[in-house]
Amino acid sequence: MRPKNTVCLWFDGTAVEAAQFYADTFADSRVQAIHRAPGDYPSGVEGDVLMVDFTVMGIACLGLNGGPGVPHSNAFSFQVMTEDQAETDRLWQAIVGHGGRESDCGWCQDRWGLSWQITPRVLIESVTDPDPAVARRVFQAMMTMRKIDVAAIEAARRG
Repeated sequence: MRPKNTVCLWFDGTAVEAAQFYADTFADSRVQAIHRAPGDYPSGVEGDVLMVDFTVMGIACLGLNGGPGVPHSNAFSFQVMTEDQAETDRLWQAIVGHGGRESDCGWCQDRWGLSWQITPRVLIESVTDPDPAVARRVFQAMMTMRKIDVAAIEAARRG
């Protein structure tokens, strides 16, 4: 049964490829179903893959092969909390190393243009530290990074 609330992600014919990549990359992720078009539509024909039901880290998603002209933007991103540098590196490399691109402050985009925040838990804990001097130091350190460096965040936290 489809959940009442589902994130719909628009793709240009690559919804199955993207959903399978997410299922292979992130824990608690899977492809549940592939639905083919029952008739011709503006960007495809009967029998083409129209929708893909999948889950990314427990979040229900629908990949819609809606056609060209509707790119993803940073206005929507998945924020992935990582526990250590090894997990941060693995997920960053999975996204950036497979046709994606780096951005600032722990953000990156996959090859389909979907934005991801690969965020070590220590970063959030440190940026929200009750001591404003700690939060400021960590924030300033983060602002110089692309992929988050856990050791550098911990050093900034210590002062």
